[in-house]
Amino acid sequence: MLRGARTRLRVYGHADAPCVVLLHGYRGDHHGLEPIVAHLTGLRVVVPDLPGFGGSGPFATGAHDVAAYAAWARDLLTAVAPEGRAVLAGHSFGSIVAAAALSGHGRPAARGLVLVNPVARSALAGRDRVAVRGTVLLHHAAGRLPERAGTWLLRHPALTRATSALMVTTSDRALRRWIHDEHDRHFSTFADRRTLLGAFDASVTGGVAAFASRVTAPTLLVAGDRDRLAPPADQRALVRLFPDARLVVLPGVGHLTHYEAPDAVARALASFVAGVQP
Repeated sequence: MLRGARTRLRVYGHADAPCVVLLHGYRGDHHGLEPIVAHLTGLRVVVPDLPGFGGSGPFATGAHDVAAYAAWARDLLTAVAPEGRAVLAGHSFGSIVAAAALSGHGRPAARGLVLVNPVARSALAGRDRVAVRGTVLLHHAAGRLPERAGTWLLRHPALTRATSALMVTTSDRALRRWIHDEHDRHFSTFADRRTLLGAFDASVTGGVAAFASRVTAPTLLVAGDRDRLAPPADQRALVRLFPDARLVVLPGVGHLTHYEAPDAVARALASFVAGVQP
C-alpha cells in the first residue's frame, strides 16, 4: 500500500542491477511499457500500474491529480530504491508525474530523470487542441451522466479507438493493428469514473514545464519528431528549462515511441542510466 492505494508492480531483471522505475501514461498500465523493457538488459526495471489503473487500486481519499500521483511516486521510489539510487522515467502523463515527483523536494528521490514523449504544456494549448477539447467535452459529459451510463461511455470501444488513432503515426499496417489491439485490451482497466476523470483533468491541464526549473537531477528527454500531442518545438523549449538536461529526438515516430520505436527508447534510456551511475 502506498498513499492508501494498493499498488501492483512488475519487476524485471536482477535485484543487484541499477534500478529504473517506469511510469505509464494516462489510461494505460504496465503492458504499454513492456516493449521498452524487452529491450533493456543489465537493469532492474520496476513498472507499477498507477493508482486507479490496471491492477492498482485508486487512492482511498483525495483527488487523483498530479500532486497526489507525485507524492505516491516519491513513496514508491523510497520503497524500491532507498537513498535515491534509482532513475525515474515516465511516458506522456507519466512524464508529468515523474517531473513533479523530483521537483523541489530537497535531496532528489532519484539519481536521474527520463521523460519519454514529455507533455511540456497543457494539451489544451497544443497543435491538436480542437481534438483535445472535443475529448474534454466528452469526458465532462460522461461525468454528468448517471454513474453506470457515464462509465459505459468512458469505456466505449469507439472512444478508445478514436484516442488510439489520434496518436498512431506508423504506416506499418501490422504494427498499427497491434497498437490498436493493445489499446482495446488495456485502455479500459481504470478502477472507476471518479479516478479516470481526475487523472484526465490532470493529464490535459498540466505540463512538465511547470516543474522543470526545480528538477536538480540530470534529465533526459526522448521525443518523436512526428508527435502531435508533444511536438518537437515544445521539446526544444522544454529542455532549456531544466538545469541539467539533454534531448534525443527519434525520427519517424509520434507520441507512441514505446510502441513504434521501443528499441531506440531503450538504447537512449540505458545509455543515460550508465552515465549517471556512480
